[in-house]
Amino acid sequence: MTGNGPFEIPDHVQGAVTPLSQTLVTNRRGSTVWDVRTPTGRAAVKLGYPSQTHSWTALAPAREATILRQLIDPEEVLFGEWEKGTWSAQPWQEGQSLYALWEPHRQANGPAAPSIGEALSCAAALANLHERGWVHGDVQPNHLVIGPARTALIDLGLAQGGEIPEIYDFEYRGCLVHYEAPEISQSVLASGTAVPTKEADVYALGASLFISATGRRHVPYPDDADRKDQRQAIVDKPHRLINLPGTLGTVVKEMMRRYPADRPTIQEVCENLDLAAA
Repeated sequence: MTGNGPFEIPDHVQGAVTPLSQTLVTNRRGSTVWDVRTPTGRAAVKLGYPSQTHSWTALAPAREATILRQLIDPEEVLFGEWEKGTWSAQPWQEGQSLYALWEPHRQANGPAAPSIGEALSCAAALANLHERGWVHGDVQPNHLVIGPARTALIDLGLAQGGEIPEIYDFEYRGCLVHYEAPEISQSVLASGTAVPTKEADVYALGASLFISATGRRHVPYPDDADRKDQRQAIVDKPHRLINLPGTLGTVVKEMMRRYPADRPTIQEVCENLDLAAA
């Protein structure tokens, strides 16, 4: 059963979460997300449902919840099923997305050099996930939330690295194409699926830093190109010239090397950015 949403929080989910107030955050690609204030704090409540192009989106909230329960206090994460798919509730992450925070750098008269410290905080969040044995699989600017105390890497619905209940699992079919590494795009074109890797995460973070600072995708293709054509462009074309100033530009260029083995690890990225920030 598909639908366009946004969907209201079902009664049985409200009974579990006990909202005092709720604000719609987003509704797209098979997911309705609410910012909910509860007696114990603030939560992100996600309702997954089949989109017009994918059925797996209905399972994504529960899949993400089972991953989060392996990374944070399990009692802070709730999940279950509703009539169109699965739902989850998890702690709200305070802050701005990388893309929103770096908006001034995309303006004609804005500051030229993005913050090395903010870039480092994004890399550190990814490094923490990798060190715990997980691959994110969907690194993008809106999944990097830079807050007053920490930077959080959110939306782990496509992550791999631990036990996932079979009833909530699904094959990895790539991520948002604007940030896909060439080898991921090539695999999806060839077989419909791919294997997310740490190397592809590093590439995606580089592409995320680049687009957030410049407003340009890592590979040029028409805005109205379908996903197959977008992926073919990523496979066939070199990425755009990395023209970010200073150390950040040098590091991002290395992160976006075409061949996975040539890219630095995320720990090496952190070390280089940390030296520049000192």
